[in-house]
Amino acid sequence: MAGVGYVGLVTGASLAQTGKNVLCADISETKIAQLNKGVSPIYEPGLEELIKRNVERGTLRFTTDMKAAYQQADVIFICVGTPEELDGSANLRFIYEVAEDIATYAQENTLIVMKSTVPVGTNRRVIDYINERRTAEEQLEIVSAPEFLSQGTAVKDTLEGSRIVLGVETGRAEQRMRDVYAGFHQPFVVTDLASAEMIKYASNDFLALKLSFINDIANLCEKLGANIDGVTRGMGFDRRIGKAFLNAGIGYGGSCFPKDTKALYRLAEDVGYEMRTVKAAIDVNQAQIYKLLHQVNTDFGSLAGRKVAVLGLTFKPNTDDLRESPGIWNVIELVKAGADVTVYDPVGMENAKLLLSDSVTYAESALTGITDAEICFIFTEWQEIKALTSRDFSEKMRRAHIYDGRNCFDIEEMGDVHYVSIGRPEVQDEQLELLK
Repeated sequence: MAGVGYVGLVTGASLAQTGKNVLCADISETKIAQLNKGVSPIYEPGLEELIKRNVERGTLRFTTDMKAAYQQADVIFICVGTPEELDGSANLRFIYEVAEDIATYAQENTLIVMKSTVPVGTNRRVIDYINERRTAEEQLEIVSAPEFLSQGTAVKDTLEGSRIVLGVETGRAEQRMRDVYAGFHQPFVVTDLASAEMIKYASNDFLALKLSFINDIANLCEKLGANIDGVTRGMGFDRRIGKAFLNAGIGYGGSCFPKDTKALYRLAEDVGYEMRTVKAAIDVNQAQIYKLLHQVNTDFGSLAGRKVAVLGLTFKPNTDDLRESPGIWNVIELVKAGADVTVYDPVGMENAKLLLSDSVTYAESALTGITDAEICFIFTEWQEIKALTSRDFSEKMRRAHIYDGRNCFDIEEMGDVHYVSIGRPEVQDEQLELLK
């Protein structure tokens, strides 16, 4: 594995679990030292146990020696990041740094597997780049094998996924990949390189579009007096639509959807085509992120000096990832507005301190986080947060004004507080008289 971020680490540990001998290489000495002790540098349910088990039985190892790693590999998975540029395109610098090392060190007949999410056409350009630097007798093949893991369920998504996509150019490469994935017991989708690359973008962008669509519907429900809970329940029974990704809220975040929607839109622009649906998903999501903040500004006027609690900072539950998190963006704006902000997240606090420093107060629990606050925002649907009751809010807060960006609670059970959620009726409207 070239790179031990989310994708490389989960993929490597999962392959080791099926009996493959896996060596994960990364330039970070600190990260590799942790991993060799069986300690995961990222929070992901089940991952650390998987790492420890396979390190102990010798099927999973870690190194910073890229030369040695590439020289002994039969198959090299490229699993490095492709961060977003200012214009929305994907930055492929790390891809080509790995490609340079592969060209220099990989043995003859090594198969290259692109696991990183890359723009359509990248696999072909990367293998050409590698082979231009090797002799005619040492030419290598590349396979596109995009990942479909979701943070919080990444181990399960890898070992028990819905499909394995392979973009190949030869039957030999296909068979080698089937051997690599032996033991996963998932259906294979075998296609060409460009189509495999497009499958990844199309899948992520469709899910992002689905989320933005339901948020648009939720916003309209508020205007028309409908309840998004009933709407999504009715929609979800239609098998053509399905129940997944119909949860209204304050928008998506993370390392994939924001980056991949912008990258595909930019890629289409580069070839003279406008992806209008993708652009709409991007625009709706960007506006949705600050929806509750705008509502609070309307309700309260100035937030200067107001004591505000924020519950949930990660972009979703069961991860410590804060990348593109709506919670973080909102905290930054609250601080700018002069609010006295206290934050709490079950696993994201240490990462939050790196971003927010001493601009906020850090609570030890959800209950201590809301104590004496007059406004509470909920940005991540952690189970600890969902376990709170309306009585907890009314007893602990100075004034119980709740703005829930993830629809964590049944509105019928929130009668003791002023409760605002997404696409649903507001509870205790009469308390608005007390806000300003």
